[in-house]
Amino acid sequence: MSRLKEKTPLLEKLKNKYRLTISNEGTFDEVLSIRLSRLNVFTVTGLFSILLIVLVTLFIAFTPLREYIPGYPDGEMRRNIENNAILVDSLINELDKRDRFFQGVRNVIAGNDFDNVVQNEADSIVDPKYKDLSFSTSSNDSLFRKEHEEDEKFNLSLGNSGKAQGLASVHFFAPINGLVSNHYDSKLEHFGTDVVGGINERISAVLDGTVIFAEWTLNTGYVIHIQHSNDLVSIYKHNQELLKKPGEYVRAGEAIAILGNSGELTSGPHLHFELWHNGRPLNPEDYIKF
Repeated sequence: MSRLKEKTPLLEKLKNKYRLTISNEGTFDEVLSIRLSRLNVFTVTGLFSILLIVLVTLFIAFTPLREYIPGYPDGEMRRNIENNAILVDSLINELDKRDRFFQGVRNVIAGNDFDNVVQNEADSIVDPKYKDLSFSTSSNDSLFRKEHEEDEKFNLSLGNSGKAQGLASVHFFAPINGLVSNHYDSKLEHFGTDVVGGINERISAVLDGTVIFAEWTLNTGYVIHIQHSNDLVSIYKHNQELLKKPGEYVRAGEAIAILGNSGELTSGPHLHFELWHNGRPLNPEDYIKF
């Protein structure tokens, strides 16, 4: 009973009604009058606080403000994580295909029984039903080969594709596989081909050669020049990063830079590739398939 008596006065105090009056200071006229209790004030204040906390939480969770939370990755970092995950998956698939391919080659060399070899049907090199076929050269095939070789023995047109003199037999490695966005045009003094590729894609050397220039320039960003045989020079502009230094020897197909968007004379990530022979510009598309 004593505890009840102690709690009752507090509850009564919370329920006691009060009047909040706002009066005009000059005329003492009543402008606003509000009738309330302590319990009402505590209830309204608590609900308002809870609503404010919920709104602030939603505002931070579903707006870019969440990136300012310590430890939360920003947009660029999330994109890099997604791109790396995609690249890793692609790499795993390619490695798996390569392993199956080499396994098939080993089976062919070792003469294994393909009926007992577990292999992906899409990557199979030899169909099991053709494993007993004989590929010995027939007499008719030998006669045909001999006649054909005799006819072409003195044919001077072989290997001549109408390219610049001395370059007809040169095999160029594509610096990047992508979409050509701007073609070679000597009238507009655009002495190269612009190729758009993927993010962070590698730029490869088109031939064996020596790096003679690898520096930053204001208009074309990171640029690298390679001197090749046959008085050829290849130029790669607007790179994001250079992987080689002047004086280094590179092989055809070797990575020399990363695709980028550097320099003032660029409107997006791409490679500006030029090919020069004896000091004269060539149309790269006449020699390379991008």
